[in-house]
Amino acid sequence: MTTISPVRQKSGLTLFWTVNFTTSWAFWLVAILLGGPPTGSPTVIPYLLGGFGPVFGAIAVRVRRARRGEPAPDHAVRSRPSVRWFWILPLLLLASATVVAAVLLADVLGGPALSLTAGQHLITTAGGPVAFVISMLIGGPLAEEPGWRGTAYPRLRASMSRLQAGLLLGVVWALWHVPLFFIPGTVQASFGLLGLSGLLFLLGVVPMGLLTVFAYERGGVPASIAVHFGVNTTVALLTVDSPVTQAIVLAVQAIVALGLLSRGPRPAHG
Repeated sequence: MTTISPVRQKSGLTLFWTVNFTTSWAFWLVAILLGGPPTGSPTVIPYLLGGFGPVFGAIAVRVRRARRGEPAPDHAVRSRPSVRWFWILPLLLLASATVVAAVLLADVLGGPALSLTAGQHLITTAGGPVAFVISMLIGGPLAEEPGWRGTAYPRLRASMSRLQAGLLLGVVWALWHVPLFFIPGTVQASFGLLGLSGLLFLLGVVPMGLLTVFAYERGGVPASIAVHFGVNTTVALLTVDSPVTQAIVLAVQAIVALGLLSRGPRPAHG
């Protein structure tokens, strides 16, 4: 089987990091300078385009790979329809369940009670259930997973264990979000970069990243999209913004992700 050399793997990663961060942070800098809310014109355009930095990075890597006639990395998982897609629904439900369980546990421990009031308002503001689902699917899962898990993760695995690669990718993913703390009207801005909620948001990206890594290994990019969507949507609907709840979500997802990753990885090209 033809493989890509470690040098080419690192080169692909460098190209991905460069295109991803440059495009995302440049668009978000424009949004910051415009100063308006992320859903208002004209700020909404650079704000949304910034979220697609990982996809832009993935496209750049794939275009160069095609020009060179290189095969996919050893640890890449095909995204074409297969039996692997049976993992999508169970993983989606598991992702949402980690958040629901954490919210219920937070309630028992004295945190905010589970409430759908704000979530219902969010759906109404978005224009209804269909519009809400589409916006949650595009704004995050579809814009990011082809890059983070579909492109960067297989290349990191060339020189790291799955846990090491997942942790490193999670840390980089968390740092990628930093400009969002300076765009008024975003969830991150409401937390504050130096606040406890802001810190917990950044830390919470890491175990969520491990969950999406597990999903990617089982069902490719579609499965990682499902997990990303499940977590984001449940967090939004249940309004997870209390430090107590955030901390418990982080802990629950870390325990679940580490438990899942302790099992041996599946064959990469199955």
